[in-house]
Parts: sequence; structure tokens; C-alpha cells
Amino acid sequence: QVQVVESGGGLVQPGGSLRLSCVASGRILSSWGLGWFRQAPGKEREFVASVRYQTRSTFYADAVKGRFTISRENNDKNTIYLQMNGLKSEDTAVYYCAAGPAPLTTENGARYWGQGTQVTVSS
Repeated sequence: QVQVVESGGGLVQPGGSLRLSCVASGRILSSWGLGWFRQAPGKEREFVASVRYQTRSTFYADAVKGRFTISRENNDKNTIYLQMNGLKSEDTAVYYCAAGPAPLTTENGARYWGQGTQVTVSS
């Protein structure tokens, strides 16, 4: 069993920055990845970014490339971050951390989910 817990959401103005954290625990296979998905009101959950557990290779959705950065803690590979810069109103969503087989770029590929954290971008 794997547990995933996110933190760091909140309210931020357009153009601002926010950093989300995710800690995973349990039996995470070396071939897996950890990643972020988001779900805006009235929309389906979508992929945001992911990182391979072992190699640190990263993947991004086109909508966030150049603005968001996913990273893994150097001393604890079970902890990842999502640095979000240049936030836009359309980034408003509940952000979920997930664990599953790499490259973890689709919702169906995730095996375990966190409870989600709200990110609201508004003036």
C-alpha cells in the first residue's frame, strides 16, 4: 500500500507563485513515478507534471511548460515539489499528487492518489 499526501495550496494573485509539496510512503517500485494532476470545476482531471522515481526524468503538460517545475528532494526521493510561477486564472484547480508506473502522464496510469489541495488564482 502507498500513501500520498499533498500540501501547499492556497490563494495567489495572477502572476504570482506557489509551491506544492507531496510526500509518498509505502512500497513504491523503482520503475514508478510521482506526479501532479489537477481538476478544475466542471472539467476532467488532467496531467500536469511527473518525475521518474529513479532517474528523475521529468514530463510536463504543454499548458504548464516554462512556468511549472517539478523536482524531487535530493535526500528523500519520496518527496516531490511543484514550483508554480506565472500563475494564471486558468490554473485554478484542485491539485492531486499521484504515484504509479512511469512515466505517469495519464490519469489511468496512476495507482494511488492524494486527497488534493486547492489552488486558487484570483485578484
